[in-house]
Amino acid sequence: MKYLNKVCLLLVVIACLPAQAARGSKGLNQAPEGFVALFNGRDLTGWKGLLSSPYDNPIKRAKLSPEALAKEQAKADKSMREHWDVEDGILKFDGKGFSLATLRDYEDFELLVDWKIVNPRGDSGIYLRGTPQVQIWDPGQHKIGSGGLYNNKKNPSKPAMIADNPIGQWNTFHIKMVGERVTINLNGKLIVNNVVLENYWDRSRPIFPSGQNELQCHGDPIHFRNIFLRELPRDEGPRGLTKEEKAAGFVSLFNGSDLSGWTGDTGGYIAKDGRILCQKGGNVYTKDEYSDFIFRFEFKLTPGANNGLGIRAPLQGNAAYQAMELQILDDTAAQYRNLKPYQYHGSIYGVVPVKRGCQKPVGQWNCQEVMAKGGRIRVKLNGGIIVDADISKITETMDGRPHPGLHREKGYIGFLGHGSQLEFRNIRIKQL
Repeated sequence: MKYLNKVCLLLVVIACLPAQAARGSKGLNQAPEGFVALFNGRDLTGWKGLLSSPYDNPIKRAKLSPEALAKEQAKADKSMREHWDVEDGILKFDGKGFSLATLRDYEDFELLVDWKIVNPRGDSGIYLRGTPQVQIWDPGQHKIGSGGLYNNKKNPSKPAMIADNPIGQWNTFHIKMVGERVTINLNGKLIVNNVVLENYWDRSRPIFPSGQNELQCHGDPIHFRNIFLRELPRDEGPRGLTKEEKAAGFVSLFNGSDLSGWTGDTGGYIAKDGRILCQKGGNVYTKDEYSDFIFRFEFKLTPGANNGLGIRAPLQGNAAYQAMELQILDDTAAQYRNLKPYQYHGSIYGVVPVKRGCQKPVGQWNCQEVMAKGGRIRVKLNGGIIVDADISKITETMDGRPHPGLHREKGYIGFLGHGSQLEFRNIRIKQL
């Protein structure tokens, strides 16, 4: 009988263990298998401040000029550093300032996050792809509980039940988003089941296919920890120009079937099924020269892959020095563990370092955009700005070597092979 009582007591204790224990032997802020940690438990790496209204609206934010966006982002990041802090592995918000946003965008994913309301009547939320919201609030004040899709009008907005723990205790969301549909478990209980999340910013359109995830500022202190994400593959395959790109003046640089329109080591690359496969090739360039432009492409790396994007380059010579080379690199590979800041993926090689944290795992497709306008070079990777520099003001290179072609005003755009296998697709450009 005593043995049976002990067993029953043990089962009760196990049932009451926090969600962290359910994730296995991993410690605080240590990602479970298959997930990556969005919060490292030490600082705000991988995060940025959300722009204040009206530019918290992604539609209006997208219309900002690069200069205006950089100015607004600097203000938001300053506020972030003032009101978001890390203490003992906990991400703490003091209730002032703006929301917090991931540095890069996400498409389909699973998100695990622990959260704790500090004071009665506390209110917060989680924006998915920049869209409100998975609700967090005091269940004593709001008798429907947390976890509903609060801003839905046509589709269900309330959770199926109250699953919150008392104020001051930790709660765990498990959020799955595929397409426009969201499923949410709160503290192990299914509260939202495959419900459409409506586009709050433009209800005539479905939710954006990708976007940053955000931790909401709602005027109340809130704590977070154990923020983990697993991306779910969404391979839509090669596609043509979108309606918006056509209207904006983009043109395709790859017809999907052969390398007409390209020159150089075309024998080292294969056009197949709407993709360009680099089979240990060298350099291939566009047949036309470009000065100011927005260049978009997608790439998929293999382990240890190394390539580059040459811009305003000559057809001969080393583009890294005779023009500019933007790294295309699996910088997570063991052989690259001692890279310099100017050698990581997306950096202007030898000249401008990169903000890391936006590259997807090896084997997944990444979306990159390069804007070159005069001396201004801006690089976006999966929606996150990783380089924003004015090279006209650079008088000394980071690698200490001469880069005589750094200030070229016109040239070819090309992929710079370094003997690695990788793939490219959906290559398009708009001249400015």
